[in-house]
Amino acid sequence: MNPSTIAMARLHNQQLTNKSFKEPAELISHMGAIQGQDYPGAKWAVGLRLPGVHDAQVEKAFTDKTIFRTWLMRGTLHFVSAKDIRWMLELLAPRIITSNMRRYWELELDEKTLKHSNNVLKEALEGGRELNRKELLAILQKRRISTEGQRAAYMLQRASLDGFICQCGVENNNPIYMSMDSVPKTRVKREEALAVLTRCYFKSRGPATIGDFMWWSGLLAADARAGVESVASEFTPERIGDVIYWHSGSKPEMPDMPVAHLLPTYDEYLFAYRDRSASVNLKKTINGLKNRYRPTIALNGQIIGTWKRTFKNSTIIMEYNPFKNINNEENQALSQAELSYREFMSMKN
Repeated sequence: MNPSTIAMARLHNQQLTNKSFKEPAELISHMGAIQGQDYPGAKWAVGLRLPGVHDAQVEKAFTDKTIFRTWLMRGTLHFVSAKDIRWMLELLAPRIITSNMRRYWELELDEKTLKHSNNVLKEALEGGRELNRKELLAILQKRRISTEGQRAAYMLQRASLDGFICQCGVENNNPIYMSMDSVPKTRVKREEALAVLTRCYFKSRGPATIGDFMWWSGLLAADARAGVESVASEFTPERIGDVIYWHSGSKPEMPDMPVAHLLPTYDEYLFAYRDRSASVNLKKTINGLKNRYRPTIALNGQIIGTWKRTFKNSTIIMEYNPFKNINNEENQALSQAELSYREFMSMKN
């Protein structure tokens, strides 16, 4: 393997060139979870990987309660399927809570206060009620629980990590919350959950290293290694220099024509790896990609620029900032990628 073949294999396994699923929940379950703090971008990350799916269909998956948004890997918001949310929280939440302890102390959020806020939030959403963030904060304030500064964010996150509430959509940049009482309860032993998470990662994001898996999952080194050992027989290890990459064995061929993707900010294609050198040539892009938290253009798996879209008068205006000269074939691939985005947004012009 070399950087180009690693990049193409990742495009294939991440469902960017090999689209095997039809529904958002199926895709997200295959991926384990999809990073979701940028809500519109995360919806497009789903659309990139599902043929013919529109933004409204991803929203419907939230309405139908087949997918949710909550804090998972590294304490970051992710899209997750209804069938996976509970076991993933049970596996990942304890480490996030432990890492938050100092911040809890700084915000004067002791366990008694957090238990109280958990109960208030849970009660507010009982009976199938759905309330947005502002409404929930007003209820906490009414119950004399201060929501000043970052206290609000950490209380909402803690109730989510403890499995009481989750997000079921976003309206006007205001997250909507629901109780998790209606989400089917699943009991998965920790060892089994660790194996499932590891399998999801290397199946959907390989070739990758244990270091990449640790970065993505937020697991301790011992847990990450135990997870890899539990599924090692299902994957192929391949050494490149001093690093071992694990993959499913499939090695897609390089395409005859250029393939372009308009990746949203935080897309799993980049943010699922600690080492992104297979897709980002630092010597060429370090000056062009001064802010790494930007939507990027991938050409045959290589990041070659950034993009921006602006909504104006019911139309989309697209702007591109390539870091290199683009030839005619590459420009055609970029036009096709733009068409896919416009179709996803149901705005072709």
